[in-house]
Amino acid sequence: MWRAADITTYAGRRRPKRARGFTLVELLAVLTIVALGTALAALALRDSDSTALAREADRLAALLESARAQSRAAGVPVRWRPVAGGFAFDGLPAIAPKLPERWLDARTVVASDAPLLLGPEPVIGAQAVVLQRAGSPSRLWVGTDGLRPFSVEQVQ
Repeated sequence: MWRAADITTYAGRRRPKRARGFTLVELLAVLTIVALGTALAALALRDSDSTALAREADRLAALLESARAQSRAAGVPVRWRPVAGGFAFDGLPAIAPKLPERWLDARTVVASDAPLLLGPEPVIGAQAVVLQRAGSPSRLWVGTDGLRPFSVEQVQ
């Protein structure tokens, strides 16, 4: 009995057997499904309130330290205070680089209106500010004991 694969062509060559594997269309379909799944997972894993608040608190601690260093370098008192939609640094020297005065997220609010005095003395009084996001119970404390840099802690 003969098979179709055994028939030789006019040039004496055998017909090639059908290749096994995936076609380009099948590979593209799988890649499309994987890409859609990844995009949906990325959308589902949005920033949580606590992560965004922690980012704001870390940023504020860095800004307060920067203003404190500028105050000491210039020998002038600098005051930080919350304002509507952000905060303000009063007393920074005009030659110093301008520090940001807005929150990254508009839902960030300060729980108290007490200003922070940042210098020019190397040792300042212990002071802190409490941050929270509107509609969220989580709160973070950004403060210093006067000797160490500003740090972030969870409010109990």
